[in-house]
Amino acid sequence: MKTIGYAAHNAQSNLEPFHFEHRALRENDVAIEILYSGICHSDLHQVHDDWGGSLYPMVPGHEIVGRVIEVGSQVKNYAVGDSVAVGCMVDSCQSCDQCDAGEEQFCRKGMTPTYNGKDRHTGELTYGGYAKHIVVREEFVLRVPDALDITRAAPILCAGITTYSPLKEFNVTKGSRVGVVGLGGLGHMAVKLAKALGATVTVITHSASKIDQAKTLGAQQTLLSSDQDAMQAASGSLDLIINTVPVKHDLNPYLPLLDVKGMMVMVGQIGPVEEPNIAPMIMGRRGIVGSLIGGIPQTQEVLDFCAKHDIHPECELIKMQDINDAFKRLANGEVSHRLVIDMQNFSG
Repeated sequence: MKTIGYAAHNAQSNLEPFHFEHRALRENDVAIEILYSGICHSDLHQVHDDWGGSLYPMVPGHEIVGRVIEVGSQVKNYAVGDSVAVGCMVDSCQSCDQCDAGEEQFCRKGMTPTYNGKDRHTGELTYGGYAKHIVVREEFVLRVPDALDITRAAPILCAGITTYSPLKEFNVTKGSRVGVVGLGGLGHMAVKLAKALGATVTVITHSASKIDQAKTLGAQQTLLSSDQDAMQAASGSLDLIINTVPVKHDLNPYLPLLDVKGMMVMVGQIGPVEEPNIAPMIMGRRGIVGSLIGGIPQTQEVLDFCAKHDIHPECELIKMQDINDAFKRLANGEVSHRLVIDMQNFSG
């Protein structure tokens, strides 16, 4: 299948139009016309090879909503015309204990990322959502509930599942006290989801300008991290912290906010942080843990949960041709919501 997208050809280049061809459909494949593609901060990191291992040419994008246009002969669950979604993975071994448990992101043989990966059968590069089409095996295609606005649903496939998964893992429910550090694409979804699960939500931010926004999103409390008196007064007030900051930073101001046995979950930064002081962890059995997206069953669960509770990401639609300006805004920290590419008018 011939198509067109925007690709980076090295770590320093802008994204530019790129013609390429997807594989011919295998018997369990679904071909999708992409309608909307979310822009994740990790796209920026991958394009610039901040984490190492970037493969070029790279067509980013792993928050994908579209329409089925063709199915393989053995596809059972999808038909032409269905509204569907694709998240951060397009394949896994499907036979290890983690895959059997619906935790394909932790596949023992390594999951295949939607982009910047290699096809398990051919070794060809995988290309993501900044394009008109994608071909994905049926097991990694998700159904978009009718109640979701498809123009705003795409970020649920990464920002949504990335924050929903640890909330579920640590049994957040009515009465839980959840802190959210950072109020960007991930953080604002963490606020909405935690509140819908019944938690009392506190947003911790270094920016006074985001206090009102946090309250609008549903946070019952806010903390300005530069206000040392307020931070000290909030010591021991949280059961769980979802840390969404996507760059190297100091964790030490946040650990004392946790109650005994409280946990801080890292979902933003992938890589080094400032040296943590272990004392608050030892003195209260507090912990720091990481979390990577969620499995396919849980990703469908969060789509359904958002539909049930009318939860939509805060989105700004942009044109594909404006992607490089969007990346600059993201790099400069100017985006407190989610940018979504409207692919319907993109022809190259």
